[in-house]
Formats: sequence, structure tokens, C-alpha cells
Amino acid sequence: MQTRYSEEFKQQALSKVLQRGDKSIQSIADELTISVFTLKDWLKQARSKSTTNTMKQQRPKDWTREQRFEALLASVGLEGEALNAFCRERGLFTHHLQTWQQDFIKPLEADEPDQVSRKALKPLENEIAQLKKDLQRKEKALAEAAALLILQKKCHAFWEEKAP
Repeated sequence: MQTRYSEEFKQQALSKVLQRGDKSIQSIADELTISVFTLKDWLKQARSKSTTNTMKQQRPKDWTREQRFEALLASVGLEGEALNAFCRERGLFTHHLQTWQQDFIKPLEADEPDQVSRKALKPLENEIAQLKKDLQRKEKALAEAAALLILQKKCHAFWEEKAP
């Protein structure tokens, strides 16, 4: 026979397990008069939910400038443990906030190159590469033509000496 427990009861039970200190999960299950397997199952489900939630969050380096700015504004005035708690909630470290603050102090041009200029440079880089290939091909052809001209002159010089 399976009984249903309320979410509040599950949360309280999980809280006791997570803050149990030296107690075993079995002793907490006995106190709550539930099966140790049920309690372990709830713990397993809670851990899997927390890992999927953290996986869905963005890494700090993937945050947009707006998100960084909002985090900086929200953290203004927080110090010590309050700042650490703020960072933990968002998956950050205090050094991220410090770095972002310095980035906002720097001029925008030095921080991030303009996306338009990157797009404009790509065709130019391709054109330069193509021109270099053409130049090498033409230099080889010119060297071959010069070698043939020299051979032709030597051949004429050789036959003119034998002719008289």
C-alpha cells in the first residue's frame, strides 16, 4: 500500500536529510515513519532536478552585456556573505562581477570589436588570399618564360657559332 505525501512534507524531509549532521538517513526515515527507500528516492529526484536546473543556466562567459549589467546593478551594496549568496543563486563567483565591472569601465571599442567590421573584413581577407595565389602563379609563369628565353638565346648562340 502506497501513501501519498504532500510536497511540503517531502521538502521538510529532504531538508532534514541534507542537514542531518552525524545522523544516518535510516534514523531520519525512522523519525518520520517513512521507508528509507522512499526518502532516498526523494533525495535522488531532488538532486536530478537541481542538476538539470543548473545545466539550463547559462555559463557566466555566455551572458550578454545586458545580463551582466543587470547582475552588477542587483549586486550593488552587497558585501560578504550576502554577496556570496547572490552569486551562488546565479551560478557566479565574485571575480565574475569584478571582471564585468572593469569591462564596463573600459571603452566599448577596446572591449569588443565591432561586429560590422568583422563582417566587412572577411571578404577582403578572401580577396587578399586569392590575389596572393594569382601572384604566385604569375611569378612561376614569368620565371618559366625567362628560363625559356635564356635557353632560346643560348640555342641561337650555339648554332651561330657552328654555322660559319
